[in-house]
Amino acid sequence: MDREAIEAIKKSEDIEFEENIRPRRLEEFIGQEKIREKLSLFIKAALKRNEPMDHTLLYGPPGLGKTTLAHIIAYEMGSDIRVTSGPAIERAGDLAAILTNLEEREVLFIDEIHRLNKQVEEILYSAMEDFKLDIVLGKGPSARTIRLDIPRFTLVGATTRTGLVNAPLLSRFGIVERLDFYTSKELKEIILRSARILKVEIHEDAAFEIAKRSRGTPRIANRLLRRVRDFAQIKGDGVITFDIAKDSLELLEIDELGLTKIDREILKTIVDKFGGGPVGLGTLAASVSEEVDTISEVYEPYLLQIGLIGRTPRGRVATPLTYKHLGKKRFSLFGEGEK
Repeated sequence: MDREAIEAIKKSEDIEFEENIRPRRLEEFIGQEKIREKLSLFIKAALKRNEPMDHTLLYGPPGLGKTTLAHIIAYEMGSDIRVTSGPAIERAGDLAAILTNLEEREVLFIDEIHRLNKQVEEILYSAMEDFKLDIVLGKGPSARTIRLDIPRFTLVGATTRTGLVNAPLLSRFGIVERLDFYTSKELKEIILRSARILKVEIHEDAAFEIAKRSRGTPRIANRLLRRVRDFAQIKGDGVITFDIAKDSLELLEIDELGLTKIDREILKTIVDKFGGGPVGLGTLAASVSEEVDTISEVYEPYLLQIGLIGRTPRGRVATPLTYKHLGKKRFSLFGEGEK
């Protein structure tokens, strides 16, 4: 079996796993309490008026539940959901085909909406505001525009980079919500719920240990649960105890703050190679052999959130917490060592 086939099987298994554990109602969704409360109110109001819910933009780091909330909105509204992504809609005609095939009050979910091209975006403007679709027939002086009615729908957009969403598109969303990282307590509840669905026995202290090392992200928590489950089945009797959880996470090279080998490499590079910084993002990415976007979108948000790096106009810098976590000494400009 070739590598592409293996990757396709893995991806299929991941999708099936996420579908099985994905909550379907707001009351089943753990965390993001303020967002859940507001969405519940907006959904009830829309149902009372017998209208589609306002267009909604969800943004935040990957793995926090943007796709799950889009499915929940559709379920709570009693509607179907059509799922696509910004890169998948290459031409204006692709979006026009999607919009004309929507049902009344259906939810259209566009992931990575910041990656829509300009021509596609322009079609969305009238579709979102007036539920009209402008189609240009012909070319040159003889070209003419016809306007078609489309069903009243709800657009749910998701992005990890809200700054790249063009202002005209952003202004057409009636609801804009930012998803934050989860607490360890919330992640513990998510892990316990997932374990029940997977029919895996897990101790509460083991679930909390996994939660602490999950970078505040449910997707990572569920992925670690699966890996720890594998460890428990081979090294133990299938029950995830605290010791099993701790040993397996150490084998995976995930420390008590949830940092991976690459996270620690980034921190060590700033400290050892660049004297604690500042160092430019491009230079940092080249030094650890990663893409700039991967550093800025995958690794940096969590390191910033827990205070292990700082962002300055001149580049990234290590903080006192970085030195403490790595067990290294800080050095002043005069070369005097500090704890």
